Amino acid sequence: MAIGPVQLIVLGFRHPNFHGEVIEELERLRQSDTVRVIDALAVYKDAAGEIEVEHLSNLTTEEAIELGSKVGALVGLGIEGERGMVAGARAGAESAEDGIEVFDEEDAWDVIGEIPPDSAAALILLEHHWAVPLRDAIARAGGFRLSDGFVSPFDLVEIGLVSAEEAKELHDLESASS
Repeated sequence: MAIGPVQLIVLGFRHPNFHGEVIEELERLRQSDTVRVIDALAVYKDAAGEIEVEHLSNLTTEEAIELGSKVGALVGLGIEGERGMVAGARAGAESAEDGIEVFDEEDAWDVIGEIPPDSAAALILLEHHWAVPLRDAIARAGGFRLSDGFVSPFDLVEIGLVSAEEAKELHDLESASS
């Protein structure tokens, strides 16, 4: 399994109205091999302050073990060279047998402290699997990433990709709503 670029996305939801649509879309993207959710932590605080925490990953058991093995091997290589790489790969594979959980209870408590009642937050560690061939082609050409980020819808007006009205709609859609 080649690992693609990994991105951490942090989302907020005021007055959340969940119907499984976000999870369905992540699963659809997984089925098309576009993205994979390595780990996700969703925290919901109802109006009374009651908390619900849920983890999500859509890696298969085999993918989790393979990814854990690769990460463990890299850590081991950095610590003890080749011998450490073998031990790290074994340890990483074993620890990932029940899935990969990057976000732990401490992360949940950090998120809980930040969100007001009747809201939710999600941390999603997302692998852009679609980008593997592109990234590899760039590397073969001697290229490397200097920076990355999302472009504001308002900046798209300047280059003629959207109208000012469309940019406002996109901005409102992407920004916190009341």
